[in-house]
Amino acid sequence: MPTLKAPPSCGAIASARTVRSSGTRSCVEAHEPRNMEYRDYYKILGVARTATADEIKKSYRRLARKFHPDVSKEKDAEAHFKEVQEAYEVLKDPEKRAAYDQLGSNWKAGEQFRPPPDWAQGFEFRGGPRAGRRGAGAQDGSYGSEEVFEDEGFSDFFSSLFGGAGGASPFASAGGGRRRAGRDHHAGIDIDLEEAFAGTTRTLELKRPQLKPDGTLEVQPHTVRVTIPAGVTEGQPIRLAGQGEPGPGGGRAGDLYLEVHIRPSKLFQLEGRDVTLTLPVAPWEAALGGPVKVPTLAGPVEMNIPAGAQSGQKLRLRGRGLPGQQPGDQYVQLKVVLPQANSPQAKALYEEMRQKLAFDPRADLTR
Repeated sequence: MPTLKAPPSCGAIASARTVRSSGTRSCVEAHEPRNMEYRDYYKILGVARTATADEIKKSYRRLARKFHPDVSKEKDAEAHFKEVQEAYEVLKDPEKRAAYDQLGSNWKAGEQFRPPPDWAQGFEFRGGPRAGRRGAGAQDGSYGSEEVFEDEGFSDFFSSLFGGAGGASPFASAGGGRRRAGRDHHAGIDIDLEEAFAGTTRTLELKRPQLKPDGTLEVQPHTVRVTIPAGVTEGQPIRLAGQGEPGPGGGRAGDLYLEVHIRPSKLFQLEGRDVTLTLPVAPWEAALGGPVKVPTLAGPVEMNIPAGAQSGQKLRLRGRGLPGQQPGDQYVQLKVVLPQANSPQAKALYEEMRQKLAFDPRADLTR
C-alpha cells in the first residue's frame, strides 16, 4: 500500500465524505474543521505492524488488566485504558486495520493529523449494527475478553476515521442485524454526472481485508461488474446480490451495496435531480433577446432569451435534469459578459454608446 507523507500544514480541513451502507442515505458532508493528533495504535498496544491477530489480542488483554480503572493503581489508568480500548477496536478488525495501515507508517504519535480525502476509497466494509459495551470486565478477571466496545469517549482521531460522536466514515452504523447468511458489504463508487444521466456499466476493483489462517492481515482483490441505471442520484445504493460476505457453512452470501457519489461537473451544479448551468451571454443578446444554444445533459438545445434579460436571471428548461419518475429540470442562470475595449473600433463603439444611450446603472442608488 502507498505510504502517505505527513501534510505540510497542520491547519484543519473539512473531513471526507460520509459513506453509509445498505440503503441508508449518504451525502457529501463537510464537518467542522478541527485539529487532531495522530494516534499510533501499534505503539499503544506495544506490537509490531506485522503482528498477528493473536498477538494483538494477547497484548490487549495484558494491558486491559494493567490499566482497568477498577483494579489498577497506575497513574492515569482510566485514560490509558481508553487508549488501549481504542487501539484494539481498530487493530482487531481486519477492515479497520487495513484502512488504518493505508494512512502510512511515517506518522508519529502526537503529530497534527488530518485524514486524506477519500482515504478509504475502494475498500469493502461489512454492514451490521454497532457493537455495544458488554461491561467493564469479566468476573474471571479477563478484562476486555468480550472484545466489543462503544466508541463513546474515543479520540477525535478515531471519530474522524471510523465514526463516532459526530464523526462520519465508511464504518458508521449500518443498521440491520446478523443473520445466518453472510453479512452485507458496502463500498463507494464515483461516477460522472453524464454517467448518472445516461447510465453506464463499470468494472470495479475493490479491496477486501481479511485474516489469513495464521492470523496475519491480507487484502484480497474483489472484482465486480455493475450496471448503473440512468437517473441514479447522489448517495443512492446499488445492490449486487450475493457479492457480500460468504455465508457460513454454505449459507447464503450477503449482498454488496455500492453507494453512488457523483463527481462535480465542470458545467453543471447538481441538486437532487435538478441541474443548474451558468450561461454567458453578450450584452446585445440580453438586451434584444432571441434564441441561443444551451448545453444540456442530453446535448445542446435552443432556448429563447427574453428581451431585457438581466445578469443572474434564471430560466428553466423542464425535464432536462436527471431522468426519473419525476424528471429533474435544468436551470439556466444568465451571466452577461462584456466585450473588451481592446481595439480602436471597440473603443469607438463603447464611446458611441456612452454618448447616445441615456443609461445610468447607478440610478437606483440616488437618494
